[in-house]
Amino acid sequence: MSLRDVFDGSYRRLVVQLYAVTGSFDEAEDVVQEAFVRAAASGGRFLRVDNHEAWLRTTAVNVHRSRWRKLRNGRRAHERMVPPRDPGDLEDHLEIIAALRALPEPQRQVIALHYLADLPVQEISEELGIPMGTVKSRLSRGRDALASLLDQAEGGAGHV
Repeated sequence: MSLRDVFDGSYRRLVVQLYAVTGSFDEAEDVVQEAFVRAAASGGRFLRVDNHEAWLRTTAVNVHRSRWRKLRNGRRAHERMVPPRDPGDLEDHLEIIAALRALPEPQRQVIALHYLADLPVQEISEELGIPMGTVKSRLSRGRDALASLLDQAEGGAGHV
């Protein structure tokens, strides 16, 4: 039996079966054709296989899985990419950094630990070796100072 005989006897059936797997007629044709290309490239090993159609079907399904994984991984990589920043967002970010730098060191420290490092008041207290009440007062004063600095930067617009 030649590869041509196998193709003539199996191609349509394989495309229908792979259509059920892939949900796309074009994809089914592509993966079945790729399976036949791999059979032709096998150097005669394919013709020694007991069940040609099963070999082709398995190969076509594996080709489809490989393509699907590449597509899925490509989408995931695209979703993980950081979207380009809006110039307005960058300006706001720079204003916040400038305002943080203008705060006294003790206030800036607790603001950064609480809001940027997401530490609770108790952990900040332990890490800095200061009472919890001091952390709370620095947070309160730091927030008030930040709001005032950001209001000035925006020309008096209110912040919460």
